[in-house]
Amino acid sequence: MSVPRPVGAADEQRGEEILAVFDTAFGELLAADPAAFRVKFRKMAASAFAFYRGTACLFYYDLERERAATGDTGPFLDERTGRVWIHGDLHAENFGTYMDANGRLIFNVNDFDEAYVGPFTWDLKRLAASLALVGYTKALSDDQITALVEICAGAYRERIHALATGAKNDEVPPFTLDTAAGPLLDALRSARSRTRFGLLDSMTEIREYERRFAAGGGSVELDAATRYKILAAFDGYLETLPESSLHRPDSYRVKDVVGRRGVGIGSAGLPSYNILLEGNSDALENDVVIYMKQAQTPAVSRHITDGAVRDYFQHEGHRTVISQRALQAHADPWLGWTELDGAGQLVAEVSPYAVDLDWSDLDDPEEISAVVADLGRATATMHASADDESGHSLVPFSTERAIDAAIAADEDGFGALLVDFAHSYGARARADHQIFVDLFRNGRLG
Repeated sequence: MSVPRPVGAADEQRGEEILAVFDTAFGELLAADPAAFRVKFRKMAASAFAFYRGTACLFYYDLERERAATGDTGPFLDERTGRVWIHGDLHAENFGTYMDANGRLIFNVNDFDEAYVGPFTWDLKRLAASLALVGYTKALSDDQITALVEICAGAYRERIHALATGAKNDEVPPFTLDTAAGPLLDALRSARSRTRFGLLDSMTEIREYERRFAAGGGSVELDAATRYKILAAFDGYLETLPESSLHRPDSYRVKDVVGRRGVGIGSAGLPSYNILLEGNSDALENDVVIYMKQAQTPAVSRHITDGAVRDYFQHEGHRTVISQRALQAHADPWLGWTELDGAGQLVAEVSPYAVDLDWSDLDDPEEISAVVADLGRATATMHASADDESGHSLVPFSTERAIDAAIAADEDGFGALLVDFAHSYGARARADHQIFVDLFRNGRLG
């Protein structure tokens, strides 16, 4: 006979906190689509890291509570470094490949659904804690985990300093097929081996000499009224594409539209659609698939009180796109926004060239260390992209110079801050995961 895990008063109190944070973050979406959240929660139950991935809301709740308790915004933060473009959900699995607007395959940070304006250290703390969870999963010692976080912090600091002091692009190049190594190069090569035709073949079929979405695989047939609304929203999306886009689809014809199920941990319950477009010729292999999904409220935004930031965005779709364009150099030329039923929508290509960093075969500590250093450099490059030169007035100063100056004031303390946080919050996330599993399996989550 199984014996229930003893639950102490501290666990019960933390469980109530988790329930309250989840209700704020997910309540409306969970009520609208409980089945999607059952899938999300089962995925989160699989491991402490999966739980951490799905709980940015809890992470920022804890940061805000710590800030309120100490009355201190934290070291390395001032009126500039506390107000920069940040990714918002930076963890070890949010890195991968993409095809930029210049046709180059790049390895860098991806998935900007949670991006916002806030303290740069929040990104680094979230990444550091995720590294602690990865290290724990791979049975690395506490000293080895400490070394990983120090390597990441050192690489970030080195790259930020190089960018702040005017290093040329060829001295700090992006991670491409020519410059990447190890697992990053493997991901880029895997992305290069993929084709748009292969993607089309997996999602569509030819019926009566025309390409259409195939049934099954998570696709959902739409009624005529819904299709009409999506087509109207598509017309609005076209107006948001930058003139610099290489492939403006103004003349492209919509061939088919379907609803989508089976979205990831972060997008459970959010309506999503795929749109099949006629390519730039009569050849069927030139067709393009884009997606339109309802953008979510970023978890970090609930803890940023700056009205100028909040008022800068028309809606969450606009916020996601503007943030991604700021943080990602030469972003997807299909990236745009629109509205559907009054809700902001994110629109982008379903790209065949998106490959996430694969941690499953990364077990050698030296190889992990090399990857972690690259993640630190990629994060610095992302932060440096989003400043007064990114074309947006919300952050009207050089991000890299501001961050470089803040870290220079306490070089040793920078790494120590991230190491301490990684260990403490990694332990907190592991304990929270067990509390969450008990809440879920006992029917406490919705």
